[in-house]
Amino acid sequence: MTARNELRLLPWSGREGKPCYLSTDDRAGHMSRLADNVEAVQLGMAAGLLDQASKTLGNTNSTPEDVRLLADKLTGSLRDVLRVAISRGHLLTASEPHCF
Repeated sequence: MTARNELRLLPWSGREGKPCYLSTDDRAGHMSRLADNVEAVQLGMAAGLLDQASKTLGNTNSTPEDVRLLADKLTGSLRDVLRVAISRGHLLTASEPHCF
């Protein structure tokens, strides 16, 4: 059985926004690959959104509605990227050899 600190936080939420975890030692398994792909898409979307944010904020014709929409998108993207960072941090910690 996998210890709680070795569970992988998946890049999506379950019911009621609760985190989902994957318990497996097979990093090449279907669910692990699916999670890797979703994380890659989320990170790619964040990079694109960052570019959009620079353009929107640099445009003197951007309306308050444009900025509000941007803030909403950035908030969702930041939530996704933070989840990826937490998940990958846990994976690194779980895979490090323990030295005594």
